[in-house]
Amino acid sequence: MTLDNVYKRLLDNLQTGVMLLDNELRLRYINMAAENLLEMSDRKVNQLFIGDVFINAAEDINEMQAALNSNSSYTKRNVEFCLLHGKTISVDYSINPLDEQGEVQALLEINSLEHANRINREESLSSAHATTRELVRGLAHEIKNPLGGIRGAAQLLAQEFSGNELTDYTNVIIEEADRLHRLVDRLIGTPKPPDMQDINIHEVLERVRSLVAAEVNGCGIELTRDYDPSIPPIHADAEQLIQATLNIVRNAMQSLTSPDVDHTLGKILLRTRVLRNVTIRSTFHRLAASIEVIDNGPGIAPDIIDSIFYPMISGRADGTGLGLSITHGIINQHRGSIECESKPGSTRFTVVLPVSDSTLFA
Repeated sequence: MTLDNVYKRLLDNLQTGVMLLDNELRLRYINMAAENLLEMSDRKVNQLFIGDVFINAAEDINEMQAALNSNSSYTKRNVEFCLLHGKTISVDYSINPLDEQGEVQALLEINSLEHANRINREESLSSAHATTRELVRGLAHEIKNPLGGIRGAAQLLAQEFSGNELTDYTNVIIEEADRLHRLVDRLIGTPKPPDMQDINIHEVLERVRSLVAAEVNGCGIELTRDYDPSIPPIHADAEQLIQATLNIVRNAMQSLTSPDVDHTLGKILLRTRVLRNVTIRSTFHRLAASIEVIDNGPGIAPDIIDSIFYPMISGRADGTGLGLSITHGIINQHRGSIECESKPGSTRFTVVLPVSDSTLFA
């Protein structure tokens, strides 16, 4: 392997976007992190003027040129750039002139603020969720003790009232106590470790699709898929991922059958994509799998969108608020992340799971 290839591999494994420009601010090279941020390939941007990539950014481009002309470094925080294809990104950037064999060039480093904020949100949510789960487990234990006493007393009363019409009431007490006991069991879950194996994520999604296909039949809901066949196997527990994805899809189904829906055809899309050079919960991964569940329902209320992964938080009057909490716990066990973006007419859940090096080189 040549030294140039070694340097390129090192640059492509950086989380910071790196762009090499000539003395006229034309792009000579961008690394993989910059490709992901700009959503453009190194080949496509090669020889483009930086102003053709960052649209309507004359002030920043003039500052970059001034730094290059004066042979001095320049850093700017909290900058919004509009890209060639219309997307807007928020970044910090630094430009550093360098002299390469008598030719003046510039090294532009860009750090995505959205990326940094996402990591902070993931860490904050994981910490808060862990604290909440411990609190709920303690509360559940305190609830189950008196429930056992209530059920036992109801059984004794039922024996005293044998053959009496009052046994209908004792049966209701017993049944409701059992229902609450099951609810508490669901709330605290079973903390067993996942059975990790190399699996095809699309087999998981097809299993989910087959489970809900009958449920959406005749409900005015269209279930479609858009899969990326290039995703390699991931190391995961297939049954747990089926449960996690099923919870999200069923949430979408229930939102599409709510009275707030103002269209005749509900749509749920299962979409997968391969991601390169991503950071999940502060850990860098060369490759990851993205799973999206998108629906065109009424959206999630803004007052609960930041807490939907907590136990007992639900947007439905008859919801238990356990499904997404369980899903979050499963994704955490798999060292992944889950996010939700929602507005009226579009709700998107995105799960990102790492692809281990063992599956890359198997």
